[in-house]
Amino acid sequence: MFEYFSNNYPWNLAVMGGLNRGGQISEIDEACRPLREIAARKHDPAAQDAWFQSFMKLAERVERLGDVDAQANHPLSAGRKYLRAGLYYLLAERMPSHKDPRRLIAYKRGIEVYAKGLKARREPVELVEVPYGEHRLPAYFMKAPVVGRAPCMVHFDGFDVTKEIIYGAVAEEYRRRGISLLIVDHPGVGAALRLSHLHSSPHTERPAKACVDYLSSRADVDPDRIGIVALSLGGYYAPRAAAFEKRFKCCVAWGAIFDFGAAFEARVGGLNEPSVPGFVEHAQWVFGTKNLEETRAITRQMTLENVADKITCPLLIVHGENDRQIPLWHAEKTYQHAVNSKDRELKVFSLADGGAEHCGADNGGLIVDYITDWVAEKLGASPQGL
Repeated sequence: MFEYFSNNYPWNLAVMGGLNRGGQISEIDEACRPLREIAARKHDPAAQDAWFQSFMKLAERVERLGDVDAQANHPLSAGRKYLRAGLYYLLAERMPSHKDPRRLIAYKRGIEVYAKGLKARREPVELVEVPYGEHRLPAYFMKAPVVGRAPCMVHFDGFDVTKEIIYGAVAEEYRRRGISLLIVDHPGVGAALRLSHLHSSPHTERPAKACVDYLSSRADVDPDRIGIVALSLGGYYAPRAAAFEKRFKCCVAWGAIFDFGAAFEARVGGLNEPSVPGFVEHAQWVFGTKNLEETRAITRQMTLENVADKITCPLLIVHGENDRQIPLWHAEKTYQHAVNSKDRELKVFSLADGGAEHCGADNGGLIVDYITDWVAEKLGASPQGL
């Protein structure tokens, strides 16, 4: 993986996330160059503040350039800049404590500018809300360019990403294969967490069921060809959902997590890399807990033991052999326990070929290609393209 900083995995992960989702390398270098001398202070709030300020400065400048294009009636050019600016706001928001009020300001600005970019570019995407009890889950619905009903994937996030980050990585490849996409900020992430204060839980089949119910109500979705995919902590979320929501016709674990309790303890103990600074505090935010012991009580429930064997639809597990956050054994155990999926596959991406880091952070395109081809085959779409 390209490591801009010599000793800061969460910052390097964020850099690669930006590059893999449409960021401009010279702009990201502009934001990161002043941070090199303090990168080793990865537990220092002042270092996270410096990251925040540097990426906010970049985002504001790129947004201003988009405004210039918009005023000149050049919406396509403006839209490209707005999408990048929205991404940079979200990269800025990633590092400070969630208790910092500036973080919510940056988040709101990021999703607003990103949505403006989608509109200016005339991307085939709707901002929708999935009914979830008395709440609504914000989501992007991307309609496949086909006549009538199309297959659709529900795309959940992970521990620390948002629907905008997902869209920038995958949307075009699903679209080209004739697959619609519902990218959801479910409880514990994105707007569901930040704006509605909905926390994650082990029971991910509940928001997943709400998504299938919503899609089944749409005249442009084939209710018999709906699948689910999720990345990172989604390696638990998606298989758990598919085990108990039998309307899913396929499932993809984009980076496996067989036992999040074990993974959580490994990160707390410093054995594996954290994805964000202040990992324990972030977990308390995600799960709505007050302390480490309450968080542990939830994460210990998040295991696919006695769950994976309930998956009966086709299952794809993709994992990198050099994943520094989640060891490969999580993928191997998920595969071994999914004995009732008669069409299951474990694809391990190697250092020799690329895609070997966490969720393909080193080369996300390789992972996305493999997943979208597999999904197209399982849902009767077009791996060859439309």
